[in-house]
Amino acid sequence: MKLIMAIIKPFKLEEVRDALTTIGVQGLTVSEVKGFGRQKGQTEIYRGAEYTTNMVPKIKLEVVVASDLATRVVETIQQAASTGSIGDGKIFVLDVGQAVRIRTGEQNDLAL
Repeated sequence: MKLIMAIIKPFKLEEVRDALTTIGVQGLTVSEVKGFGRQKGQTEIYRGAEYTTNMVPKIKLEVVVASDLATRVVETIQQAASTGSIGDGKIFVLDVGQAVRIRTGEQNDLAL
């Protein structure tokens, strides 16, 4: 099993979710996060005053899938989240040692 974490632009969330659903992903976790990379923040105007924020709002997606589906999930996220602009985000893939469905006690691939 693989844990795929993706940091994407907030307005791309629905497009990515729809694309993942199309390839058979049955669930994912979404968190609102802030961070910075090469952008080093952004300039915004609030109530007529311009200010610079050093953290950019992003969306963090987490999805655990069977190892044989991981490459397809990564490709799907990359295609759906891409704008071609700086700050499109990152995707990380980690190994998962165990998964347990709390309600039934099913484990590993059955728990997904």
